[in-house]
Amino acid sequence: MNTDMSRMLTLASVSIILAASAAPVDVGRSLQVLWDDFVVDTAKTTASRTVHQPEYAGIAMTHDRQWEGDGCDYHCIVPDRDEKGDFLRMYYNGVAIGCGWKDVRKQFSADGVRVCYAESRDGGITWNKPNLGLVEFRGSKDNNIILDRRSMDNSWDNFFVFRDDNPACPPDERYKGIGSYAIAFNPDGSAPMPPEMGKPVVSVRNGKKYDRGLWCFLSADGVRFRRGWLLTRAGAFDTLNVGIWDPGRGVYHLYIRGYHHVNSERNGDLSVRDVRHCTSKDFHTWTKPEFLDFGKDAEDYALYTNVIEPYIRDSSVFIGFPSRYVERKEWTPNYDKLPSPEKRKWRMEHGHKRYGLTLSDCIFIFSRDGLHFHRTDEAFMRPGPENPDNWVYGDCYPARTLVKTPSPFGGDDELSIYTFDRHWTGLPSRLHRYRIRQDGFVSRQASYAGQKVVTKPIVFQGGELLVNFSTSARGRMFVTLADEAGKSIRSVELFGDKVDRVVDFASDGKVGDFAGRPVTLEFDMSDADLYSFRFR
Repeated sequence: MNTDMSRMLTLASVSIILAASAAPVDVGRSLQVLWDDFVVDTAKTTASRTVHQPEYAGIAMTHDRQWEGDGCDYHCIVPDRDEKGDFLRMYYNGVAIGCGWKDVRKQFSADGVRVCYAESRDGGITWNKPNLGLVEFRGSKDNNIILDRRSMDNSWDNFFVFRDDNPACPPDERYKGIGSYAIAFNPDGSAPMPPEMGKPVVSVRNGKKYDRGLWCFLSADGVRFRRGWLLTRAGAFDTLNVGIWDPGRGVYHLYIRGYHHVNSERNGDLSVRDVRHCTSKDFHTWTKPEFLDFGKDAEDYALYTNVIEPYIRDSSVFIGFPSRYVERKEWTPNYDKLPSPEKRKWRMEHGHKRYGLTLSDCIFIFSRDGLHFHRTDEAFMRPGPENPDNWVYGDCYPARTLVKTPSPFGGDDELSIYTFDRHWTGLPSRLHRYRIRQDGFVSRQASYAGQKVVTKPIVFQGGELLVNFSTSARGRMFVTLADEAGKSIRSVELFGDKVDRVVDFASDGKVGDFAGRPVTLEFDMSDADLYSFRFR
């Protein structure tokens, strides 16, 4: 083959590749968040990607019962409906941390983890702890406990619940719990589970051997649970492990805690906590857990939780708020300046060195396929202004499941996220509520001087364009919709702050005239944020 012919074939191959890469994105009528570059033409877009933080909205609940304590954590919210209407279920650990502070046993019971239950009938603003009468605590069943060591003859570390809406799910398994659980070895010393389940993970308590793994628990009513089956032993599990039924892909997802080692880390912590993912068609047989993929250039640092969930505005997108575990290896003068240094030193002496040195915050992640995630290394939540009870190991552990709540000012509904405080302090844990706008985790932001967002070629359905945007009083935004033939329409000047603003166009033509064929959108902005758009 001569050189000219070879060059022609090479150019033809490149042209085919470029043509394929330029294929329009079919967005239909679905929500298009701008957290990544999925629909964004990065070569033409100048507006910056900006991470936003939630605003404080007050105390939602105080864990002041004797069976609760300063270790109440791993809150899990499950939206549900009964004859009274929509309501929210909440499950959480009730526990006092015995090595947290010397006065903890005066008020709370530090004799193991209990799974507690609460409900909200006003969309997550206030919470009630019903007296369920299920589990005895110090001679009384007048409490909101649903499980403890005696009820399953063993110990817990966490408990996650989701409503399984798979049409094939039996009614008596509608609510599935997931938790770290240990089952005792048989009296003859043999392993409690059949050999096909793999090698036992042995732990010893009071001289007795246990096989620890991640188990499921089953319920017909969301309150009375029975033990199900072992899901996997391939993990560490001492955090909230999350299960999801994904109707769009027809699979269950499981996000679990793992553990691996690294060669270097800027704080010297070479034991890295991680999040892993596996799937199942039937909730019995699972794929081998894989590390979440944050990209080849992502720093490998410790993520202690994940609270991954289908996004409330687009269930095909998964979001999460993993807590970052930050363990500095030695005491430095800065620790003397942080809140309650005497409590830190007491924890280090009576518990473990890391109980005084470790700090935590959380970040925002999201995925379009459940395995490959985008991650914002800038914190979504920080420990915040110093007070006597924060800047500890346990700050910024969000509850699982965002809740749509009314705005206190009467505007668009917002999203609420919950997290606890007072970890290790000997004081009752408090659950705090934070608020953020819908789709508002990341925006494309323009300065007053002006920048723009330009999409890749897209194909849509519908006759209206809606935008989630915010401007200052003097700020503004214009939207231009154009097809490949050069036909375009331009919007009127847009200003305000709205989750779903219908865009009015000033020029001749209608949005619906462009449906079903490749178009681009150009957002020209000044002192403005663009969070998402959609067609309807």
